[in-house]
Amino acid sequence: MPSAPLARPARRLRTASLAALAALATAASSLVLAPAAHAAPGTSCTGSTVHGSAVQDGGTWRAYRGTRELWSGSDMLTAIQRAIDGLDAGRTSKQRVVVNGSGTMSANARITLPSHTAFESCGTIHVSGSGSGNVAGIYMRGVRDIEVARVAMTGTPVYGIFARNVDDLRLRDVDLRLSGGGIGVRIDNHGDRSRMARNIAIDRVFVSGNGGHGVETYGVDGLTVGTVTARDVRNAGLLLNQTINARIGTVDAVNTATGTGYAAFRIANRAGRVGSSYPTNIEVGTVRASGGGRGIFCVSESGGLRVDRVELTNTGNNPVLIENCTNVSLATTSGTVSRGDVRLAARSEFPGNRDITLQNLTLTNGARIVENPCAANLVIRNVNGPVQRC
Repeated sequence: MPSAPLARPARRLRTASLAALAALATAASSLVLAPAAHAAPGTSCTGSTVHGSAVQDGGTWRAYRGTRELWSGSDMLTAIQRAIDGLDAGRTSKQRVVVNGSGTMSANARITLPSHTAFESCGTIHVSGSGSGNVAGIYMRGVRDIEVARVAMTGTPVYGIFARNVDDLRLRDVDLRLSGGGIGVRIDNHGDRSRMARNIAIDRVFVSGNGGHGVETYGVDGLTVGTVTARDVRNAGLLLNQTINARIGTVDAVNTATGTGYAAFRIANRAGRVGSSYPTNIEVGTVRASGGGRGIFCVSESGGLRVDRVELTNTGNNPVLIENCTNVSLATTSGTVSRGDVRLAARSEFPGNRDITLQNLTLTNGARIVENPCAANLVIRNVNGPVQRC
């Protein structure tokens, strides 16, 4: 009969299928129950492709190139550097190293980034002890095409991030909650002052508790900054030395530069001077400062500065000090100053202030504008509060 032969293969098929499923279930169970031999290669916390990684596995750190383990041991710094050094030699485009885990490194050591490297840390790097010279949590010199996508750092670094004669650098998300040490971020050209460092971008930097500046540049041409947030920083929140062609979004400072002569935002040493002139080339959206020392300070033949919004409250004795500067325009959109003198001053060794515009300011709680000595071409308009001319 035709139905009998059909039934027997169906039973065999069901039996075979059940046996296969049972075997798969047994294998899957054994995989779940078996302990992992060690941590897996790293994964990005910014959603990017990872080429190398340093991964914390209990008390052990492991360095990888892709899925291949390069090194294992107890030292976080060694694992990070081995992962960086394991990237392709002679590469011409960025490769990324990620740190999965948190650990401690000495303030007298550094993580060194070569050209065409992206770095991100998904944990916290703690810097302990003291150091000297150009050591930094993250260090780079004479290289190009670098990205620090994410880093959180604590402790006492000499520099949190130090970049010397570096072109095409981007700092995306930097969080430095320090307990002393020196400068949070410094970018300069002091290895070869014959040319400026170029094409520097900083998306977001938070700095607190350090003994130097929050962010400092010296000898930079082409700087873009989103936000610098400074809290209880000893010296300047953002300091531009001999820097030109800069676009700054916001400087937000609390209790910064207390009693030091610095300011929440300072430009110095011919910042904004292009050749022998001062075209407007340092443009700032907002400077917001409360407590601490000065709010805005332009000094030593700097200028070419425009600040759209000024919000200064209880900042030292000079919430604004303009000294030997050319072409400075403050509060083009709006401004409030509470307490202290918006002061125009000069040192005898430099040319005096020239082409200064103060406007759209509301002065409260004893704040006033004081000009002494006289500036050349000083414009004061739409100011609500006392003005003392020379």
